[in-house]
Amino acid sequence: MTDGAAPMIDVQERYTQARIENLRPPQWRNPQVTKTYDLVVLGAGPGGVAAAKEARRLGASVALVEMQLIGGDKLNAGCVPSKAIIRSARAYADMRAAGNFGARRPNDIAVDLPYAFERMRRMQSRLSRLENAQRLAEGGIDVFFGDGRFIESDAIAIGGQTVCFEYAIIATGSRPLTPSIEGIQDVGFFTNESVFLCADMPRRVLMIGGGPLGCELAQTFARLSVSVAIAQHDPMFLAGEERDAAQILSGVLEREGVEIHLNTDVVAVRKQDDAKIATLLSAGQESFCVVDELIVGVGRAPNVENIGLEQGGIEYAAGAGVTVDDWLRTSNERVFAIGDVCMSRKYTHAAEAAAQLAVRNALLQQENRLSGLIIPYCTYTDPEIAHVGLHVREIRERGIPVKTYTVLMQDVDRAVIDGEDEGFVKVHVKEGDDKILGATIVARHAGEMINALSLAVNCNIGLKRLSEVIHAYPTQAEAVKLAADACARDLSTDGVPVKFAKATPDDGDF
Repeated sequence: MTDGAAPMIDVQERYTQARIENLRPPQWRNPQVTKTYDLVVLGAGPGGVAAAKEARRLGASVALVEMQLIGGDKLNAGCVPSKAIIRSARAYADMRAAGNFGARRPNDIAVDLPYAFERMRRMQSRLSRLENAQRLAEGGIDVFFGDGRFIESDAIAIGGQTVCFEYAIIATGSRPLTPSIEGIQDVGFFTNESVFLCADMPRRVLMIGGGPLGCELAQTFARLSVSVAIAQHDPMFLAGEERDAAQILSGVLEREGVEIHLNTDVVAVRKQDDAKIATLLSAGQESFCVVDELIVGVGRAPNVENIGLEQGGIEYAAGAGVTVDDWLRTSNERVFAIGDVCMSRKYTHAAEAAAQLAVRNALLQQENRLSGLIIPYCTYTDPEIAHVGLHVREIRERGIPVKTYTVLMQDVDRAVIDGEDEGFVKVHVKEGDDKILGATIVARHAGEMINALSLAVNCNIGLKRLSEVIHAYPTQAEAVKLAADACARDLSTDGVPVKFAKATPDDGDF
């Protein structure tokens, strides 16, 4: 902890207060309702804000209703704070590995959690200026704060007023799931949201769940000098991923000191003095894990409670969320839904893309399908794991003949130079063709690299065509071109000898 720790806590509080004032101004007065809105959006997370802005761009009258803070999980408790802390943890990892880069390793690498949290809150405060309540209002969106709920098929009640609409979009998001573990409510636990409110650094942590959130947080805390154990029900992390991608991550976590328990369930937790003791069950054998804190990352539950779905004639299921068709329409033809409250792909960018789709389907009577969206995603471990399109198992299940082009990062010059040569680029194409069916990238900057392949899939650009794109050298994205070059070689001649042109004399004067 630095000498300025006490003032730093005050600074953190000021950043937090500034963020809240941007995202829910304390003196805010809801507009007086004088009309029927073209569109009402319930929920001002990233999807809801995107929907409201798209509707205004189209010239619609829009009401945006938020129960808590604008920005939702993305800015206040999820993407932004987690990636800020991940970046700080990566800095500590790089300092410890300084010798690999021709630099002297610092003699004393003491983790300063308050300093990292101060930066995190500074980033949140800065980004809260971009899409705050005042700017949305200045853009012509009527912003309402309070508990909005449907009271009719075409009306929402908010703050003593009735807001009528032609169309509505539900964008109320999701919350962390709490697993059914004996004693967990009694001993207390953190989620991916509340962990960023942690005041003191725990010495020992058990991460329950080996999905994207669990893996990201396990590695982050390990890099912040916390003793981390992770318990995962499945036999491998990231159950939906390519197995070799998950295997690389498993090896990295193990090397970084994470104690790994696969095929393991946490069946009970209890307190003993100042510690928490978790009972682990694997293959019928019990073991015990003694920690200071538990972090739960086993998925998310859609926010469908207390928003009047029954009164609005909107079908839903508690675990699955609001029921929508491929056009994102609910059982009420006036109401659409987007994001975590109804979609299986619970990503910020997926919610924002669905927002534009739903707005156009509602206001312009278009028929854009959710299934038509090409949605890449990334797990922000180190190395990152990014994917777009189909996994190879899905391709085979559909009976499509597949050929895979794999480039190891250790064969990419820039990755070797950067000391970031763990991982690969893997592109699946239809055999005998260059149509990209899916791709997985495992690399330190996989989230940036996947975008080129996502563009190709979205625009129906074959892998062979990507070989014609000149890539700056040296860059790690050259791995994509190496895969494309291999595809081009396979498809260029099909075994037919190439006939070269013969030179002819030039009779002209030179």
